[in-house]
Amino acid sequence: MTEQTTTPPPDPSEVWCPPLAPVVEGGLARPRIGIAGISIESSTFSPHISGAEAFTVRRGVDLLACYPFLDEGRELRSAAEWVPLMHARSLPGGAVDPELYVAFRDEIIDQIRNAGPLDALFFDIHGAMSVVGMQDAEGDLARHVRQALGDAALVSASMDLHGNVSFELLENVDLITCYRMAPHEDAMNTKERAVFNLLGRLRAATGADVYKRRPSKAWLPVPVLLPGEKTSTRIEPAKGIYEEIPAVTELDGVLDAAIWVGYAWADEPRCQAYVVVTGDDVMVIRREAERLGRLYWDARRDFAFVAETATLEEGIAVAIAQDAPRPYFLSDTGDNPTAGGAGDVTWTLAQLLASEPLAAADVRLVHASIFDAEAVEQAVAAGVGGAVDMEAGARIDHNAHGPVRLHGTVYSITDGDPVAGMQAVVKVGNVFAILTERRKPFHHISDFTCLGLDPAGFDVIVVKIGYLEPELFDAAAGWKLALTPGGVDQDLLRLDHSHLADGVFPFSEDGGAPALTATVHRR
Repeated sequence: MTEQTTTPPPDPSEVWCPPLAPVVEGGLARPRIGIAGISIESSTFSPHISGAEAFTVRRGVDLLACYPFLDEGRELRSAAEWVPLMHARSLPGGAVDPELYVAFRDEIIDQIRNAGPLDALFFDIHGAMSVVGMQDAEGDLARHVRQALGDAALVSASMDLHGNVSFELLENVDLITCYRMAPHEDAMNTKERAVFNLLGRLRAATGADVYKRRPSKAWLPVPVLLPGEKTSTRIEPAKGIYEEIPAVTELDGVLDAAIWVGYAWADEPRCQAYVVVTGDDVMVIRREAERLGRLYWDARRDFAFVAETATLEEGIAVAIAQDAPRPYFLSDTGDNPTAGGAGDVTWTLAQLLASEPLAAADVRLVHASIFDAEAVEQAVAAGVGGAVDMEAGARIDHNAHGPVRLHGTVYSITDGDPVAGMQAVVKVGNVFAILTERRKPFHHISDFTCLGLDPAGFDVIVVKIGYLEPELFDAAAGWKLALTPGGVDQDLLRLDHSHLADGVFPFSEDGGAPALTATVHRR
């Protein structure tokens, strides 16, 4: 029997774009394309308010430099006159201050109006931005952007798969896509795809009717809302569902297909899963949107956490056992700053410091981290090797536990981190507690080693994170998701959502199967 071989599918984390199609007569050889957006994931269950200090704002050449696929010498760079306007990006956190949002939105609108005629806009957003007093921030932003651009310009949106696609957002953009991987190893690839698709439409023949460049979009809300830790594309059923997408995009009449998980930690009517298939064959895009939506709905009860879960007490017991693999990771999931947690919930650290089994065990444990500028300042004043007796954390989110007492020794002080600012490590018994001046997620080995903490030299590492990012995933000999309290609690039902659409699983079990009929839209 002859062995058959198949070509493996392309890695979506790698640059994938084929050469651009040639410009057809009537198309635009070098269109003027603006770049703008606001990107943040915001938990409405966190007391944290995302203000100006949370955002990095880029304009002009600094913004253009954020996209490697637009570097000098790249085909996409030379295919258009790029007009980088303004982009504001923040680490996930609480809802955005409404005055700040309006200031950002108005600057983008002013920049569009002052940029001269634009043929298109690359709209770089997240999709889960909550603003105090609003229920669909991206829809509002897209509507204002469309009004400023006018009807003739094309808008191509790139999004996180944990975003939400309200109809207001959908009707004000022409092309829309999102990540296909969680963790988001394909983030830059997705932005490149959004730009590639946009240029493809601009280069196509339209004659005098520029509106013919617009594809149709089959939009399908799916009434399911699950946390990212249950919908990782590393495991089934999300893995298999997302693997369907490339084949859909290869069908005649289809330009792009995308599935959004939605954002579980905001209490807004738009928060649920979505499918959007974009293209020119209305029958095909509707059929495929409904097929993908049905796959997602039918699998709703099969989604499971990406790792074994445990209470914190159970996780500690497993991690400190003599036969436990090293290093053993515990995810402090309830206060994950990359999902919108405040980053200063002290509940877990307090439990670790009070744990008699941990204190009696011959292990070294790192806790990353608590965000508290005042506590860092006190550690700096004491100096490396100095004794401290202070309170830290819970300055913002004290719902689960108040400030934690740290009575120990300053192990290290490190300045200059672009995200965390000044950092201090305080050793309390066998627990090494990391304190940061500003909110920071710990995703990389270097995040620890720069503080004098080599993960390979520790027995247990506790991180405020959900699923482990690639470097930590590879470093972990053992791992459990600890179901801890906080603004991004994995137990969604105890968060008391009250503004979701009717019938969203798992918040509602009473309704029958949804119709799952796609709406086809074209401006």
